[in-house]
Amino acid sequence: MRIAVDSHTHTISSGHAYSTIQEIAREAAERGIEMVAITDHGPSMIGAPCAVHFGNLRVVPGEIYGVRILKGIDANIIKYDGTIDLEDKYLKRLEFVMASLHDLCIKPGDVKENTEAMVNAIKNPLVDAIAHPGNPQFQIDIDEVVNAAKEYGKMLEINNHSFKARTGSEKNCLEIAIKCKEKGVKVVCGSDAHISFDVGNFDRVMELLEKVNMPEELILNTSKEKFLNYLASRK
Repeated sequence: MRIAVDSHTHTISSGHAYSTIQEIAREAAERGIEMVAITDHGPSMIGAPCAVHFGNLRVVPGEIYGVRILKGIDANIIKYDGTIDLEDKYLKRLEFVMASLHDLCIKPGDVKENTEAMVNAIKNPLVDAIAHPGNPQFQIDIDEVVNAAKEYGKMLEINNHSFKARTGSEKNCLEIAIKCKEKGVKVVCGSDAHISFDVGNFDRVMELLEKVNMPEELILNTSKEKFLNYLASRK
């Protein structure tokens, strides 16, 4: 199985990442990645860009070095009611919207609170996917989150960076993958690259997907067309 799309990358605009869009696109082209989503952190993250940054992403070419550039965001869930940190008028201009929980933007709650926050974000019609739902800082009711993703036609991410940066993610990610397979929920594979050299790095993700024998039809990153068609069907 080949991963052709990296659906989670960060540029210098995130404040704690170290490459430009051009550098990410160049690395993607060299690695045979057909499409990358530029998903910088939403405004409530320390050092992240303001809302206008996301509103102006339309000036970025749709293709750089032969790589399709998907204009997106890793929006922060900032309340347990699922509120995220970018207004709808800007979200509507983006091609791919992920939402996620970060301890710099919201205090980790108990399982009920974390689950409520994630499920409510899933219900937001402008949110396409949940990033790193296996983060052990925010323990969730995995069954409830996977059921919500199925009901609302959303994607759950298996995040390669989590295996290094979020100690203890392996168990949660494995259970999420198993449940997604059981319930037919689509998954996305993100490098969560914070420097261009990590673009297209899915080593740990691939190990996990092979371990659970995840059907290829549930993995949206295997082709640019599959990913874009799924987003179009949601819109």
